Amino acid sequence: MGLISELLLLPLAPVRGSLWAVEQVLTEAERQYYDPAAVRAELARLEEQLVSGEIDQDTFDRVEDELLDRLEGP
Repeated sequence: MGLISELLLLPLAPVRGSLWAVEQVLTEAERQYYDPAAVRAELARLEEQLVSGEIDQDTFDRVEDELLDRLEGP
């Protein structure tokens, strides 16, 4: 970009910076959401809940399917 366009777009710099920050947060959140280690840990907790009677088999099956879908990735 030229000097004139930079000067004209200067008032938008905070908006562009905010959008960049939001994109970075979303990227990191998605990375953590699909992280295989985190999903496996959630599967282990889910199984513990089933064994302890905190959840029923239907809930276990539904949540397990959701977690296994996460393991496959986006």
